[in-house]
Amino acid sequence: MVKTYDDTGILLSSLDGNGVLQLTLNDAKRRNVLSEEMLERLTNAFQEASSNQAVRVVVLQANGPAFSAGHDLKEMTAAREHVDQGRANFSQILQKCSAMMQSIVNCDKPVIAKVSGIATAAGCQLVASCDLAIADDTAGFSTPGVHIGLFCSTPMVALSRNVSNKHAMEMLLTGDVISASRAEEIGLVNSVASREEIDDVVMGLATKIASKSSLTLSIGKRAFYQQNEMPLSDAYHYAAEVMTENMMAYDAKEGIDAFLAKREPDWQDK
Repeated sequence: MVKTYDDTGILLSSLDGNGVLQLTLNDAKRRNVLSEEMLERLTNAFQEASSNQAVRVVVLQANGPAFSAGHDLKEMTAAREHVDQGRANFSQILQKCSAMMQSIVNCDKPVIAKVSGIATAAGCQLVASCDLAIADDTAGFSTPGVHIGLFCSTPMVALSRNVSNKHAMEMLLTGDVISASRAEEIGLVNSVASREEIDDVVMGLATKIASKSSLTLSIGKRAFYQQNEMPLSDAYHYAAEVMTENMMAYDAKEGIDAFLAKREPDWQDK
């Protein structure tokens, strides 16, 4: 069963019986730009998904030939007519974008990007901000700000946390588009599927993850990003505390008992 929440706007939502929420960028005519409205809708959607017990996994995808072309430069350029030449507006949009990207990381549910077509600038940042990413063989990725005199500084934050410094700097300094296969090589995406197969690949992955304890996944996702910013000794101390608390949860006891008894666990998400 699929429940559709919005079938008319620039962001579509549907939830299936396995708890997989599909969020679809639906502004194809504008190449799914991250306008202020799109940023607000995405932020709200991830926050709502995080608190919705029916949602177990989120898949982020897009309609049209582009996954996302990044910021709406026409919208931003119009702000130059203001007295401050747009400074306040630029700051506001970039802060909204940063908050949206963080709402993905802070979402308790795993988020998978399903990428078809080009993902550029903040669109590439959007892919990098997701927990997992699967691309089809038509996908391309770039941080092309240098071509227009605008270094992709905010996309750099997510990009540099996904790929090595030299690979990130190559993308940022050249602005070149890299293929899906190259994105897989450098770790920007997990894997590449054909355009005909990507739906099955992504939904297979999402359904597999959705079958796990939702509580366990939320604990693990939160801990992953927390420890990733810590020195090694602090990370181990923190992770040990998290795992101790995790061991006290019902689902941990149930999972271990099921493993020892060679049966399927009955998750209660508590």
